[in-house]
Amino acid sequence: MTQHSPLVGSPLLAVAGAVEAAGVDAGVAAHYGDPLREQRTLLAGAGFVDLSHRGVVRVTGPDRLSWLHALTTQHLASLAPHTAVTTLVLSPLGHVEHALTGYDDGESFWAHVEPGEAAPLVAWLDSMRFMMRVEVADVSAEWAAVARSQSAVGLVRRTDLAAAAQWGTPCGSWAFEALRIARGEPRFGLDTDHRTIPNEVGWIGRAVHLDKGCYRGQETVARIHNLGRPPRRLVLLHLDGSVDTLPDSGAAVELDGRSVGFVGSAARHFELGPVALALVKRNVDTDTTLLAGGVAATQEVLVDPNVGLHVRARLG
Repeated sequence: MTQHSPLVGSPLLAVAGAVEAAGVDAGVAAHYGDPLREQRTLLAGAGFVDLSHRGVVRVTGPDRLSWLHALTTQHLASLAPHTAVTTLVLSPLGHVEHALTGYDDGESFWAHVEPGEAAPLVAWLDSMRFMMRVEVADVSAEWAAVARSQSAVGLVRRTDLAAAAQWGTPCGSWAFEALRIARGEPRFGLDTDHRTIPNEVGWIGRAVHLDKGCYRGQETVARIHNLGRPPRRLVLLHLDGSVDTLPDSGAAVELDGRSVGFVGSAARHFELGPVALALVKRNVDTDTTLLAGGVAATQEVLVDPNVGLHVRARLG
């Protein structure tokens, strides 16, 4: 993932107890003093999360939905206003190059992306405009992403962040991430790498529509879905709770001394304990205990290693 400097210091870092996050999530609060309690608050629908370090992209013009429909993996041509959607930009070989989540408001398509990813996405989209009646802009300096629950993310003007107390109890990115990991939802650039295809991380259906027209990378996605099995699979790891550290992002996942994958993101969940998402080779036995950054871990299946066999059975 692109390394970056925060857009601005969020005004919510001035809230009592706020501790700033590090790494890719720098610029917003990791927590406000009690990340486990903050998870419960989010689950109860009583909290919000400052995600203003994420990038925001706006696409306007009468051709915007048909244009995005042709370029990305999701069915967007007839997208109803204010319907949340996730879509991907793939390479010609089917590898995920961009991931964006957003909605159309009837006049513009708004998307939020990982920190540092707005500018590269806008540059790529601009290169694909040709004669289409669309305009693409990085509006991250004016607009900010805010999660109003454990998963629903909306956009607000940056000037409104200071008044965020009206939205509920502030909760940090650590709580938001722990709940995301427990749901088995991958994060682009953390739980993926340059070789990731959507089939490996559970994005079929969630971010890839299988019954739409052609788009770049579609052949790879369709071939693996219909005929084969993904070369790797996303897995939820339940980590040894007696170890007081979490594996680093990118740490090797090992079996019998050999690397079989890598850790994406890890967190401490208020009920499950320490958990992580990892991308491992498809043929790793699902009942085998692994070492994730040196920490023993059992697996919970997120992507079925034999999904291709089930598809062929339905097609037969």
